[in-house]
Amino acid sequence: MTNVFRYWIVLPMVVVMALRAGEAYARDRRTVAEPVAPGSVCARLAPSRKDDTARLQDAIAHCPAGAAVYLAGGAFLSGPLEMRSGVTLWIERGATLFALADPAAYDKGVGRCGRIDGKGDGCRPFISFSKTRGGGIYGGGIIDGQGGTPMVGSVETWWQLARRAQTEGGNQNVPRLVQIDHAEDITFHGITLRNAPNFHVAMNRVEGATFWAITIDAPADARNTDGIDPGASQDVTITRSFIRTGDDNVAIKAGNNGPTRHISIIDNYFGWGHGMSIGSEVNSGVSDILVRGLTLDGTTSGLRIKSDVSRGGVVERVTYENVYLRGNRWPINFDARYDPHAHGSSIPVYREIVLRHVRGGEGALVMRGLDRDHVLGITLDDVRFADSATWQVENADTTASGVWPPFPGRAEVPACRPWEGCASSPSR
Repeated sequence: MTNVFRYWIVLPMVVVMALRAGEAYARDRRTVAEPVAPGSVCARLAPSRKDDTARLQDAIAHCPAGAAVYLAGGAFLSGPLEMRSGVTLWIERGATLFALADPAAYDKGVGRCGRIDGKGDGCRPFISFSKTRGGGIYGGGIIDGQGGTPMVGSVETWWQLARRAQTEGGNQNVPRLVQIDHAEDITFHGITLRNAPNFHVAMNRVEGATFWAITIDAPADARNTDGIDPGASQDVTITRSFIRTGDDNVAIKAGNNGPTRHISIIDNYFGWGHGMSIGSEVNSGVSDILVRGLTLDGTTSGLRIKSDVSRGGVVERVTYENVYLRGNRWPINFDARYDPHAHGSSIPVYREIVLRHVRGGEGALVMRGLDRDHVLGITLDDVRFADSATWQVENADTTASGVWPPFPGRAEVPACRPWEGCASSPSR
């Protein structure tokens, strides 16, 4: 992993920056600087070589706001933990917090956790921030969800259960690693999250969150192990982080619980996974998103917006800038008919989508609007892929300048570069 980090760390690392006037609000509205760990420690714990759930939860419950529960080197084993406002879980380098692989520990009282049935959401998350303000998770240590470890009382792992649900039908009931719900000002710094049974970080109605220099790692075939999913949230920054997963590296969502807006995703490296995604639930609207300085290396999709008439809405003012793509099947994949068999009246509308200084290799470059009455509104400025890359464009209203391979409807790339004064011309 070290060589990978050397490759991308040379990208510009400026998070607080002056943007073009047209992008002034397409980002986290906070002033974001590198987080500083708490100055005081309320409890310093060493591993006990047994179930540490009660001991850890007690330390968190009695820790004052502004202080940290510190886990010293070694292996800790725990069931679900609930964080308090202002309290930080600090896991030092060399320490690993393992999640119990016991469905009974996570069950919500209805006996569904660890099973497949008609409903999901039968498990509590491993770490929960619910209605909290401040605090977070720091340190150079590891939180391991043990998604590949057989569940207690079974020969099947969480991941195998999820894969079986996909093939047999039904919903897997497995725990998320971290759930942040109705919370404010949450910070993650330096921590490694790996092997989540389900999503690594899921967010709902969060106002202000920073993920700085974190690592998220799961096998490419671990189903539904999204990296970070901001949902119904605003003012979120993800920066200087390494994310590779078995599903979306990042997925910005906005279901019926509220819009998601003012998100900055700056100077990150994504390994395997399903890419930098928006959707598929965008019912409440997604807007003011800035993706800058991103490398996507081996993700199936690269830059992805996905929805359909069953969960569509407005996605607008999204800027992708200084993006590098390699080894992607669909380097660009903007699809308003994500499920072609979907039914409903929630129309997906993508507009004011800007791609600037984007470089990639081969693959399919997909831009597919719903119909001629609901076209994609996209600007391409200095967007270049390999000669073998192919455009698949349908129901899109585009402005293109400095594009290769030539965009459909254009005979050739302009003779001059966009920054040398080329005038953009419309292409349909």
